[in-house]
Amino acid sequence: MTIHRKNGLSYYTFPVLDELGVIHGIFMRHGGVSKTPWSTLNLATSVGDSRENVIENRLRITDCLRCAPDSIYDVWQVHSNEVSYSDTPRILGTPHQKADAVMTTNPNVTLLMLFADCVPILFYDFEKKVSAIAHAGWQGTVKKVVDTTITKMVNDHGCSSASIIACIGPSICVHHYPVGAKVTDSLNGINISKEDVGYFDHTQYHLDLQKINQKLIQETGVTKIYLSGICTAENTTDWFSHRAEKGITGRFAAVMTTKKHDD
Repeated sequence: MTIHRKNGLSYYTFPVLDELGVIHGIFMRHGGVSKTPWSTLNLATSVGDSRENVIENRLRITDCLRCAPDSIYDVWQVHSNEVSYSDTPRILGTPHQKADAVMTTNPNVTLLMLFADCVPILFYDFEKKVSAIAHAGWQGTVKKVVDTTITKMVNDHGCSSASIIACIGPSICVHHYPVGAKVTDSLNGINISKEDVGYFDHTQYHLDLQKINQKLIQETGVTKIYLSGICTAENTTDWFSHRAEKGITGRFAAVMTTKKHDD
């Protein structure tokens, strides 16, 4: 991944998407207006921060990427495998759809999803010009939100596994993700052995959500998969981490579009 710094904001991009002209960024927690404990680039109103702060932080992100401020499409994330397609932005103040993946074929729409340990996965079909972002916590992972997303790209938009790129962004890593039997037992439903995607440290299993989602993506036939290798829980100076900060924190954004507002 490549780090960028602009207007006080810091964000990462995937070179493979940069080369294709896909405007995107996974934003660190710096450069916003939110106060502690959401300092400073928090993008969620659901954690206790003010709506005014979140709107200002959104404006700073869209300005940084040169996206139109009113081009954002986002949803209410509920740890599901639902995918919401839209070819129009969501007007501020209108109700959110409930989903854990967003998708568009309209270059004038900017996709945005929120994270604080769950896995962000950016999808792009370079032939059909279809963009999507998925949010995969452990529940979305075992519900195969990535499979649902890819299936919708193929069935609804004629995409091919050969032309889909999947980029797995920063999330909590295996060393910081001890889990109980409820989580490990859920892997049985997706035919993944916990021994292949984690380890036992004498007291608890530790799971690698990035690796699990990589395996699930591979099962769909997609082979162009890129991993960030960044752990959110290891550095709360740069990232919001629900687990490391004991639930008192903000949410960072993954953003994706194919058109700058001044093109």
